[in-house]
Amino acid sequence: MSSPPIRVLHVNAGREWRGGQNQTRLLVRELAAFSSVSTTLITRRHSELAARVRRDAPGIELREVPWGPAVDLRALWEMRRALIEVRPAIVHAHEAHALRLALWARRLAGLASLRVIATRRVDFHARFGSAWFRADLIIAISQAVRGILIGDGVPAERIRVVASGIDPGEVRRAAARPLDIRGRLGLAPTAPLAVHVAALVAHKDQQTLVRAAAAARTLAPDLHWVVAGEGEFRARLEAQIARLGLRDRVHLLGYVRESDALIAEGNVFVMSSKEEGLGTVVLHALALGKPVVATRGGGIPEMLPSESLVPIGDADALARKVASVLAFPQADASLLPSQFTARSMAHGVLAVYQSVV
Repeated sequence: MSSPPIRVLHVNAGREWRGGQNQTRLLVRELAAFSSVSTTLITRRHSELAARVRRDAPGIELREVPWGPAVDLRALWEMRRALIEVRPAIVHAHEAHALRLALWARRLAGLASLRVIATRRVDFHARFGSAWFRADLIIAISQAVRGILIGDGVPAERIRVVASGIDPGEVRRAAARPLDIRGRLGLAPTAPLAVHVAALVAHKDQQTLVRAAAAARTLAPDLHWVVAGEGEFRARLEAQIARLGLRDRVHLLGYVRESDALIAEGNVFVMSSKEEGLGTVVLHALALGKPVVATRGGGIPEMLPSESLVPIGDADALARKVASVLAFPQADASLLPSQFTARSMAHGVLAVYQSVV
């Protein structure tokens, strides 16, 4: 006689559509294929995460709740009700807001035996005494994240490492429709492109990327750099680009929904992060067969060979490495390691569930 499925309530505030929300979508979709687990997702009403899960994983029980900033009392009440109605063995929180809500809801529902698991996707330091220290178990998406947590005082036995993953077939299908970014920018059809996709925030360190573009002028005179993403650093980057005379070489595109198509049209993918939990956009580039040049920030070295990496903040090294890749392209040099697929991630997370129930 088979055991009943493990009931898991996933929680993600879903305030914006970024890598963490996409990882939640992929995980619940993949877990839906396993009879050993029953999945419910709570997220913000009318969020992009809710819309995509409804489209891609129609078998998942989806609960959309009103959820404003921080710990919203309406969301807390709905979470408490879900705990009572679903009776999960595990609550899996996918970001900090969700974790705080889960811990409060467990207390209000009087379910002291309920296990609260949280996924940690960033390699920032965890403030001592924060909710991360009260989770029963933390799933770190890389060894780099695990190391930061241990250094901050989280006991090693309360941390498991399960790498983030992507669906390479989905990525390739999304990239199949041409974006014609060269035509949109008025560039020659053969103009070499270095592509970067990330939020314009401090830890992504696009300022180093812009300095690399300046350094690359003499190394690869025809090279253009396209940056897809929005964020608080946009005005600062625009000023830096103007100051260095790079308006004809560095193109800030803003948010690009068809980011996989953009990556596919580039010659090389570039990451300049100072800190990075893992950086799943790198996996998208690998799935599309693109060479990657990146800094050694956070978990990035766990995905790439050493010859693809440069020191953090070293714009000259970044420029030289990109120019070298353009000058000496290698066929089939970029391959997606099998441990970074969504299915592999789901198997790893299921093993964590089974270990705590």
